[in-house]
Amino acid sequence: MITLSRHLDEAGEDQVAKQVKNKRKEYTKEDVKLLKAHSKARTPVTKLSKLMKRSEGSLRQKTLSLALRAAAPSA
Repeated sequence: MITLSRHLDEAGEDQVAKQVKNKRKEYTKEDVKLLKAHSKARTPVTKLSKLMKRSEGSLRQKTLSLALRAAAPSA
């Protein structure tokens, strides 16, 4: 979904800025399988988030919904 917002620039001219809303990415069966394997191996969430290209919060919420145990964040 694209929303447009209007504002005036320094010269007083009307400018239109495009804002793109983030789309949700559904978890596939393979994603859940990988998440379960890394949860069992106690892989740090920061490492896993980079590997799966998902936010730490998303991974933590999914582990909660699957009743898995998330690893503590790495320092």
